[in-house]
Amino acid sequence: MNHYDIVIAGGGMIGSSLALALAPLGLRIAVVEPVPRVAENQPSFDDRSTALSRSTQRMFEAMGIWDRVVAAATPITHVHVSDRGRFGFAHIDAAEQGVDALGHVVINRVLGNVLQDALDGVAELDILCPARITAARGAPERATVTVAEDGATKELTCDLLVAADGANSAVRNMAGIGASQVPYGQRAVIGNLLPEIPLRNRAFERFTRHGPLALLPVADGRAGFVWVVAEKEAERILQLDDEAFLAELQATFGNRVGAFSRVGKRASYSLSLSKAVRLTGPRVVLVGNAAHGLHPAAAQGFNLGLRDVAALADCVADAPGDPGDTELLARYAEWRRADQSKLVRFTDGLVRLFGDTREPIASLRDIGMLGFDLIPGVRTVFAKHTMGLAGRLPRLSRGVPLA
Repeated sequence: MNHYDIVIAGGGMIGSSLALALAPLGLRIAVVEPVPRVAENQPSFDDRSTALSRSTQRMFEAMGIWDRVVAAATPITHVHVSDRGRFGFAHIDAAEQGVDALGHVVINRVLGNVLQDALDGVAELDILCPARITAARGAPERATVTVAEDGATKELTCDLLVAADGANSAVRNMAGIGASQVPYGQRAVIGNLLPEIPLRNRAFERFTRHGPLALLPVADGRAGFVWVVAEKEAERILQLDDEAFLAELQATFGNRVGAFSRVGKRASYSLSLSKAVRLTGPRVVLVGNAAHGLHPAAAQGFNLGLRDVAALADCVADAPGDPGDTELLARYAEWRRADQSKLVRFTDGLVRLFGDTREPIASLRDIGMLGFDLIPGVRTVFAKHTMGLAGRLPRLSRGVPLA
């Protein structure tokens, strides 16, 4: 009874989505998560907002949960990007791209509730929570993990061990897979507020010399914000009272949507670029932030992780019998390499480009933004990539159920 087809380390949004994606295949699966989902310090199911791409929407449709997600989500029909204090700006419009929405914004806690409710009905699934993997080892025959739960330890074996436990993945390290981490020297300050003028399904991103500030439409006329500031400034900003905080945020964003008021609880987290040196080991595979941790500038991290999930589910479905087969894992790694590398280069390049304050670079940057708006076809190609619809897509990302 201690042997599973697949053990998933991490029960956050990526790990839970993987367990649900694999459910139609009838595999025996265990999810190991150290933090209870209802705990305030559960990082995956807090009050942050996540922008879901078009490919993520299709995936949730194929998994049968989109109706519940969209009922609590806010569509994005227009994206406006600007360079603070300069002439550069660009925009993308859903109608121009022939879609009803470029994406949707959902509160992580709400999405977590939908995923958990769906997982409750999955047979052959064991959720070990709170429980922690204290040791893990991949081998050609099977992977072995030691789990600490309720003051006792037990050993599990599996055909495939999936590391879905975040950018600082303990399981990745236990499996001997290294990762590079480059700090940006920035923190993302997050929360929500009430704008005087409703966003009306518009999302805004303003690039400043300290980092981008994004404003996303959420329920009840509120706006979620992701304000990237210098690491040394973060503590001061978090200590401000609501009035002073809103004044500083307003000065950074401007008055396009009127005055800000009624700011909610604020939180922050450090930003770094992380990338695993490889995606697989003997009967071990990485997905989500365990494989790649991106800057939030383009709001692509979660959607990239879900495409990892969809590709892995495709590979497992197409090779029944042994989900940890060496050739299966090699196909997954080859499939995901281009998409992951593209997004890593894009988000990192975006941060460094807009962080360069030299006048010649800034002028070329703004001319490029105007060209993005004026040159036919450029917006369409870009929108296809940001909606997650470029390249070879797994079945779930195309809205096709696995079974």
